[in-house]
Amino acid sequence: MMRWLMWLSQILHLSLLLYSEVTSSSFPSSSSALLCSQDQSSALLQFKQLFTFSEDASSSCDEVGHHSYPKMESWKDATDCCSWDGVTCDSARGDVIGLDLSCSWLYGTIPSNSTLFLLSHLQHLNLALNDFNSSSISSRFGQFASLSYLNLSNSAFSGQVPYELSQLSQLASLDLSIFHLSLETSVVKRLVQNLTKLRDLHLDLSDMSSVSLTSFMNLSSSLMSLSLQSCQLQGRLPDNIFRLPNLRELNLLDNSELTGDFPLSNWSNPLRFLDLSKTAFSGELPKSIGNLKFLRQLVLNGCNFTGSVPASVGNLTKLTLLDISNNHFSGEIPSSLSNHRELSRLDLSNNNLSGPIPVSLSFLKDLTLIDLLQNNFGGEIPDLFPNLTKLTDAYMSDNQLTGNFCEFQFGSSLQFLTLDNNRLYGCIPKSISNLVNISELDISSNNLSGIVNFEMFTKFKKIGTLALSHNSLSVSINKNFNHTFPELNNLELASFNITNFPNFLNTPFLTLDLSDNKISGRIPEYKFGTGKYLMSLNISYNFLSSIELPQLENLRILDLRANLLQGQLPIPPSSVEFFSISNNRLSGEIPLGICNVRNLGDSLSVIDLSMNSFRGTIPETLANCTRLNTVSFNGNQLEGLLPPSLVNCTSLEVLDLGNNKINGSFPYWLEALSELHVLVLRSNRFHGPIGIHNTSGMLFSKLQILDLSHNQFTGLLPSHYFGNMKAMMINDEGKQELEYLGENYFHDMAGSTYYKYTVGVTVKGLETPPIGIPTIFTTIDLSSNKFQGEIPEAIASLNFLRLLNLSHNSLTGSIPSLLANLSALESLDLSSNRLVGEIPMQLTSLTFLALLNLSQNHLTGLIPQGKQFATFQNDSYDDNLGLCGFPLSKQCTTDASPLTPPSIFQEDNDSMFASGFGWKAVLIGYGCGLVFGLAVGYVAFKTEKPHWLVRFVEGERNGKTRRPNNKRLGRRRS
Repeated sequence: MMRWLMWLSQILHLSLLLYSEVTSSSFPSSSSALLCSQDQSSALLQFKQLFTFSEDASSSCDEVGHHSYPKMESWKDATDCCSWDGVTCDSARGDVIGLDLSCSWLYGTIPSNSTLFLLSHLQHLNLALNDFNSSSISSRFGQFASLSYLNLSNSAFSGQVPYELSQLSQLASLDLSIFHLSLETSVVKRLVQNLTKLRDLHLDLSDMSSVSLTSFMNLSSSLMSLSLQSCQLQGRLPDNIFRLPNLRELNLLDNSELTGDFPLSNWSNPLRFLDLSKTAFSGELPKSIGNLKFLRQLVLNGCNFTGSVPASVGNLTKLTLLDISNNHFSGEIPSSLSNHRELSRLDLSNNNLSGPIPVSLSFLKDLTLIDLLQNNFGGEIPDLFPNLTKLTDAYMSDNQLTGNFCEFQFGSSLQFLTLDNNRLYGCIPKSISNLVNISELDISSNNLSGIVNFEMFTKFKKIGTLALSHNSLSVSINKNFNHTFPELNNLELASFNITNFPNFLNTPFLTLDLSDNKISGRIPEYKFGTGKYLMSLNISYNFLSSIELPQLENLRILDLRANLLQGQLPIPPSSVEFFSISNNRLSGEIPLGICNVRNLGDSLSVIDLSMNSFRGTIPETLANCTRLNTVSFNGNQLEGLLPPSLVNCTSLEVLDLGNNKINGSFPYWLEALSELHVLVLRSNRFHGPIGIHNTSGMLFSKLQILDLSHNQFTGLLPSHYFGNMKAMMINDEGKQELEYLGENYFHDMAGSTYYKYTVGVTVKGLETPPIGIPTIFTTIDLSSNKFQGEIPEAIASLNFLRLLNLSHNSLTGSIPSLLANLSALESLDLSSNRLVGEIPMQLTSLTFLALLNLSQNHLTGLIPQGKQFATFQNDSYDDNLGLCGFPLSKQCTTDASPLTPPSIFQEDNDSMFASGFGWKAVLIGYGCGLVFGLAVGYVAFKTEKPHWLVRFVEGERNGKTRRPNNKRLGRRRS
C-alpha cells in the first residue's frame, strides 16, 4: 500500500509540473520572455506616427453600428504591445498576429515603406472605416504570407487594386468595398485563380466597369459570400455563380447594366441571401427558384422581370423578406404564399399584379410589412388584419382596389397603414379608431365618401402622419373639440371640404396641408402661433382674402397659390426656401426688402409671384438671393429693365418673366448663367437685334426652353446660340421614369414630390394652360417678332428639339432641307413669313411630327406625300397659292400627277376641329410623340378629350405627385 501511495504521489507531482509548463506556455505572463518583441513594438509605434486622430475619419461607423474611438491612444512605449487596443499576439511566441484598427479615427496615408509591413506574422488585418486620404493600396500588402483576413473597406483608399494581393494564398476573407477604388480584369482573374481558400469576397462600390465577367468563371468552390454591390458591372453574369456549392450570400445590388438568367436547375441550395436589386435581369422567374429551401431573403427590386410569380415561391418556407417590387410581374398572387410562416416583410409594389388580395395572407402572423402599392389589384380588401397582430406596415397604394371597407377590422398593433391612390369607396370604418398604436395612416386619393368625425382619431396617441386628402369626404369637428396630438408631425387634409381652420392646429406640426378646401376670410395669426417647428405650410386653392403670418422660424415651404389674397406682397419668414403666392389679387410693387441679407438672402430658392397685378420694376435686391433656382413673375405688369445683377444668381435654372411690360435689349448677360434650363421672356417689350456678345462662353448650353415670342426683336435669328444648346442635342428618353422640371429640387417633409415648374406653349396661335414640363421636353419659340433673313442651318444641329415656332416674322429664303435632322421634332410652325420654294421632301422623315403649319408664305410645288404628311390638313398650307397636291383640292399640272390619296379624315361622325385636327389624324401624331401631346392636348382637344390627358392636365392642380416607391419608403425604413 505504501509503495502504491508513493507511486501515486510521484504521478501527481509530475502532473503538476506538466500543467505548470503547459499553462506558462499558453498564456502570456509578466516575464520578459513573453512580452511583445521590441522590433514589433517599435514597428507599431512608428506606424502610429503616420496618423492624426479625427472623429470625422470614422464618421460612418455609427451608421453601421460599430463603436468608434481612437484605439491607438492606448499604445504607449515601454508597455506590452500585446495588451494594446486592437493588437492580438500569438500566445506561444508573442508575435503580433492580429491588428484590428477599424473605426479608430485614423487620418493619414500608408506609404510603401511603412513599418506596418514589418509585421510579417499577421494573420488578421482590419483597417476598415478610417480615412486614408485617397492613398493607394500598397503592393506590399501582398507580402503578408500568413494573412487569412483582410478588410480595407470604407477607408478612402483610391486607385488600382494591386495584383500582388493575389499572392495572399491563405486568404479566407477579403473586403475591398471602397468607393473610388478600381479593378482590372487581369487582377480579378488572378484573385479568382490564386485565392483558392476564399470564403468571403466583398468588392462593393469599387469600379469594375472594365472587368470582363468571364473573370468570375473559376470562383473557388469554398466561396460562401460574394458581394459586388454598386460595382458598375456590365454584361451577362456567368450562371455558374448560382451553382457554387457552398454559396450562402450573393449581393449584386445596383449594377444597372448587369444582365443574366437564373438557372433552370442545379441552384446553390445553401443560398440564404439573394439581392439582384437595380440590375437589368429580366425574363420570367423560373420555377426552379423554389429549390432554394434555405433562402431567408429574396430581393429583386427594380429589375425587368415579367410573367407571373411562380407558385414554387411558396416552397421558400424559410423566407423572412420577399421583395420583388418595381418589376413587370403580372397575374395573381399565388396562394402558396401562405406557406411563408416566417415572413416578416412582403413587398410586391410597382408591378402589374391583379386579382384579389388573397385572404391567405392572414395566415402569415409574423408580417411586419405589406407593400402592394401600384398594381392592379381589385375586389374588396380582405379581412386580413385580425390575425396579423404584429403588422406594422401595410402599404396598398396606387392600386385599383375597389369595395366598401366599412366593416374592415384592423389589428391593434398596426403602426403603419397606407391605402392612398387607390379606387376605394365607401366610408372610413369606425373600427379604424381602434388602431391605438398607429403611427402613420394614409388613405388619401381614393373615392371615399361620407362625414368624418374627427373625434374618431382621439385614440391615436402615437400618430405621426395623418393623411386623408383628395377624397369626397366632409369633416365634422365640434367647435369645442380641442384635442391635441402630441406626436402628430404631418397632417394632410387637402380637398376635405373644410370651411374653417380647425381648433387643434396648435399642435406643433412639421407639415400641414389644407389646400383645395373652402376656407375663406383672413388667416388668423394665432392658428400658427405655436408652430415654431412648422416646416411646410400649404393652404393653396382656398378663398383666403388676407394674411398675416407670424415669424415661423423653421418654415421652409410656404404655398399660398390660388386664393383671393389682396394688398401688397407679404414678406415670408427668413427661413423660407419655397415661396409661391401666384394666382391671387396682389398689387403694388415688389418690396425692395424681399431679398435683403436679413430676410431671404441665404435661403430662398423658389419664388413664384406669377398671375397677380404687381407693377413697377424688378428690384435689384432680388440678386441678393444667390441660392435662387426658380424665378417666375409671369402675368403681372412689371416694367423697366431686367436688372443685370441677376447674373449673381449662379444657381438659377428657371427664369420666367413672360407677359409683363419689361423693355430693353436682349439681356445677353444671361449667357453667364450656366445652369439655366428655362428662359421665358414672351409678351414683353424687348427690342433690337440679338447680337453676338459671348461674355462667358457658356451660350445657354443647358437651355431646354427658350421663349422670346411676342416681342419686337429684329435682325437675324440667333444662330450663334443654336449651335451651343447642348441640352437640345442629347436624347435623354432612356430613363424609365418620366421626370419633370423642378420635381427633384423640392420635396415636402413627408417625402412627396412638391413642386414642378409649369409653362404654357403656343400651338396654332393658342396658348396652353400651364402644365408640368417633362425634362425631355425642349422648345424654341421666337414667333411674333420682326426677325429677318433666312432660317439658319445651325438650328438643324438641335436633333432633340421637340417644338420649333418661328411664325409671324419676316423670314425669307427657302425651308432648309437640313430641318430633317430634327429627328425628335413634334411641332413645326413656320407660318406667316415670306418663305419661298418647295417644301423639302426630306421632311417626311420626321416620323414624330404631329403638327405642321406652313400657312401664309410663298411656297410652291408639290406637297410631299407619305408618313406624317398624310395626317396634315388644308390649314397647314393655307395662303400658299403655288402649292398643289393632297390634301389641297388643287392638282399639280404635270404629266404624271399623283393620285390624291384616300383621306384618313373620313371618320365616323367625328366633327372636325377648328384647327383642322381630326381624332385619327391627331392620334397618329400622338402615337409618335406623346411628350408633345402632353403640352398641346388641352388646345387640340376641346370637345372630346382622352381620359389620360384629362387626368394629366387637370391633375396638375390636385394634390401632390408621389415619388417612386423605392425613394418614398426609404424614409420609413431607415
